[in-house]
Amino acid sequence: MKKILGRVMSLLTAVALSCTILTAVPSPVQAAYSVPVNVEAEACTLSNGATVATNVYGTQYPGYSGDGFVWASNAGTITLEVTVPKSAMYELKTRCWMYLGNLGESRLQAVSINGESKGNFYIPNKGGWMDYSFGFFYLEAGTAKIEIGTSGSWGFILYDKISFDYADMPDLNIDPTPCDSKATPETKSLMKYLTSVYGNHVISGQQEIYGGGNNGDSELEFKYIYDKTGKYPAIRGFDLMNYNPLYGWEDGTTDRMIQWVKEKGGIATSSWHINVPADFTSYKLGDKLDWTKCTYKPTASFKTANCLDKTTKEYAYLMMAIDDLAKQLLILQDAKVPVLLRPFHEAEGNNNTDGSGAWFWWGSAGSNVYKELWKLLYTTLTEKYGIHNVIWEVNLYTYANSLEWYPGDQYVDIVAYDKYEGSPYTWKTSAATTAFLTLVNDTNDTKMVAMTENDVIPDIKNIVNEGAWWLYFCPWYGDFITSSRNNDPVLLNTIYNSQYVVTLDELPTDIYGSEPSVGVAGDLNSDGNFDAIDFGLLKSYLLLNTPINLTNADVDGNGQINALDFAYMKQKLLGMIDKFPVE
Repeated sequence: MKKILGRVMSLLTAVALSCTILTAVPSPVQAAYSVPVNVEAEACTLSNGATVATNVYGTQYPGYSGDGFVWASNAGTITLEVTVPKSAMYELKTRCWMYLGNLGESRLQAVSINGESKGNFYIPNKGGWMDYSFGFFYLEAGTAKIEIGTSGSWGFILYDKISFDYADMPDLNIDPTPCDSKATPETKSLMKYLTSVYGNHVISGQQEIYGGGNNGDSELEFKYIYDKTGKYPAIRGFDLMNYNPLYGWEDGTTDRMIQWVKEKGGIATSSWHINVPADFTSYKLGDKLDWTKCTYKPTASFKTANCLDKTTKEYAYLMMAIDDLAKQLLILQDAKVPVLLRPFHEAEGNNNTDGSGAWFWWGSAGSNVYKELWKLLYTTLTEKYGIHNVIWEVNLYTYANSLEWYPGDQYVDIVAYDKYEGSPYTWKTSAATTAFLTLVNDTNDTKMVAMTENDVIPDIKNIVNEGAWWLYFCPWYGDFITSSRNNDPVLLNTIYNSQYVVTLDELPTDIYGSEPSVGVAGDLNSDGNFDAIDFGLLKSYLLLNTPINLTNADVDGNGQINALDFAYMKQKLLGMIDKFPVE
């Protein structure tokens, strides 16, 4: 009887599996698809355990198209070849269902094209079929072999359809109005300049060391860059961390910011690695602590969520810290120095929304608390202290739920991304285009996107080819810029001397000037019109250096007067464009 029962159970199991899996045999190799591609996943070549199914162990997943879906359990690869008609940007998408775990949880899936890894993508469980973009890739004309679910993927996902087509590239035309309606004239002027170069140039930047590092030589990285390129970066990164209630000391950061802007004509950006007592329980408000007893990392005794409760010690401490920050920002404001401020940076850390992946205390209570913390800082600085010289930068990542950390358009001017090798991808000198375009799309192309920290600077050739127009790059200090392992000096020189990269000497002299009176763009003879006479005047200026009034000559609004303005004037005279970019 036991033998008969065993045979019956074996037969039932076999029947169940046969109902689940339509075929376990890899699909035959398909001919290369032509763009646009929109195919059933089961029509692609399957390998490494990927199978066509209609259910998974009896669980139904209704709503798929075609004869079934591709089931990748703990492994499985979908392969298709595509004819790439021309060298351009393309987007790879899928309709899928990540069915494992709780809603919102994500699993990593890897993609490669022509054997080259294109990144690891965390696809969330949305409880149903969803459209998901693997991102945007620059491909040369020819044939591309696309593999979804390559080595390293976590699997446990269902694929219904695969699509591949030309990427729909964004306009990158950003409103120059700051989120702070009371922004100072200098801040408005800087914002106007930033939006004018965004989408056609990349501004060079470099972070200085803080706290007396490099044996007190805060110029070490800048001298290195000049030695290798003959140029200085246009943006200098600072950190206001040492103005704090615990071990605070005057390290000269605010004075150096004023000097960089007022004397050098540069742009200042600053982070704020604000510390808390490592043992907050025993800390008494107002106590001074040695810096070794302080931390900006998550600490169990400091409850970040309490910062939102006015009755708590955490709130009182935060207000003390903000007061120290505000004093420095007011000094800058009085000196008419605007700053790109990036407080509470990298809050998400590793992929999460509950704070479990946080690297810093300000992200340790999760995305909802973080967003309220950001708003509290914003309103305290602007409303209580009257600080209006700040252009607000918020760090975001590109994980499945990263947008949950976004405070809102009314509190943000620039979206920041910090790019380091292996965190989470190995970028090398690529343009990190998928990260850039993901953040552009996350904010509906209404905010500038900047690479606010990095090790390897992207090759400017890749940025131009792929349209990944980061507002600026800004390597961290020390070996991040000076080691050839991170930045090859030859490529560094190429980048800094590219026509597409703005360096310190190329910033306009009136970048912080009061907003100019409105004139007619292209009107060089002051007759109130733009016509062929103005075109001829600019030609004489460019070829013969003939002195002319250049007030309205910068028709593309990039802060420079060159052949690009000449080309736009020609296009308008010929009727190829209706208005100049600056209009």
